[in-house]
Amino acid sequence: MSWTPTDYAGWGRALRASGEVARPEQLHALAALDAAPAMGMRRSYGDAALNNGGRAIDMSRFDRLIGFDAESGILEAEAGARIGDIAATFAPRGWLPAVMPGTGFATIGGCIAQDVHGKNHHHMGSFGQHVTEITLLQNGAETVTTPGSALFEATLGGLGQSGVITRAKIRMIPCKGDVMFVTERRARGWDEHLAFLDASTASYTVGWIDATARGASLGRGIVEEGETGAGIVRVSPKSRAVPMDAPHFALAKPIVKAFNQAYYHRVPARGRTVVKPLAEFFFPLDKIHDWNRLYGKRGFHQFQCVVPLASAPALRAMLEEIAASGLASPLAVLKRMGAGRAGYLSFPMEGYTLAIDFPNRAPARALIKRLEAMTAAAEGRLYFAKDSLAEGAQIRAMYPDLPKWQAEVAKADPDAALTTDLVRRLNLRSA
Repeated sequence: MSWTPTDYAGWGRALRASGEVARPEQLHALAALDAAPAMGMRRSYGDAALNNGGRAIDMSRFDRLIGFDAESGILEAEAGARIGDIAATFAPRGWLPAVMPGTGFATIGGCIAQDVHGKNHHHMGSFGQHVTEITLLQNGAETVTTPGSALFEATLGGLGQSGVITRAKIRMIPCKGDVMFVTERRARGWDEHLAFLDASTASYTVGWIDATARGASLGRGIVEEGETGAGIVRVSPKSRAVPMDAPHFALAKPIVKAFNQAYYHRVPARGRTVVKPLAEFFFPLDKIHDWNRLYGKRGFHQFQCVVPLASAPALRAMLEEIAASGLASPLAVLKRMGAGRAGYLSFPMEGYTLAIDFPNRAPARALIKRLEAMTAAAEGRLYFAKDSLAEGAQIRAMYPDLPKWQAEVAKADPDAALTTDLVRRLNLRSA
């Protein structure tokens, strides 16, 4: 197995790396490699999967589905298997992954390493809470870890620092079919938006928020509530690709404001219920390949935080800051989260999470720094899968179980061979 000099980036493309990358296909080839951090489809936005100047292992060829037990709903899959492929394969058979992030390109290994959440966190918790077994490659040999062990908790949300994930068993949940019945309602402002999220009893709930709206319209958006269904065939729209990096003015303030205005009014004032293909609801941007190129060659940053329920006014203040800046993009999401989390460094907490993209420009980076400080003051957290600008001192206060993670990782990887750019930037492995 050879190492190939490669230039690569996270999904935000603002942070990049150069180094040697190997792409093994079989366990014996993987085990023969020198220890190095693993990566999947690099759907983390920042530098979580980067190792600039060092080596990295591309696990995307470890994508086989090993076995499924229809009695228990347990699926065993290799680390590089994609969530979207699993959903497309099993939904017609009446099963779905219990938790799915916003892109179907996320791999099993990536979902574990970030302990991802989805549109049903208020009911189902995080991805790791439905993992029943993880197999790690440590020092050239496989180790199996299960719930209840410190190694298991260090691996879930653990940024790949406890070993290279080779395969895992996850608990699937029954579904009615491979289409979604989606009820869409306009939320006219911040208070109504939160009220809709708080009152939702749907299996899946998510809010799109117009981050350009101000005054009485601050926080307006569209709340979507979804349930799986069957018996109706709806053809998915053809995938499209962004052929080139968009010019600097493509996300200028007037253009974004006009787009958000039109997008908000696409839903009638009385609301509506529509039928969507499963992928269109769960992974709406996947149909636009390389959509990250819309932010131009300099890339973009995403800010995502979660704050406790009692800190909702702080989140509103963040939104006021964003709206006043004129820097927001059309991609902004608000969700209500439950308490579920599986690992020492898992992101979720019971509260509200806001995620929003910003073009990679100096004013936007300064704004994100202010938003991060506001998150810390509100006793919230930043999401490692999205972060590219935070500082280690802030993160340490947000993750009180960090010392437990550090202790376990030090045993699993004593030479720090699995350290990534994000881990170095945030100084996570240092006491």
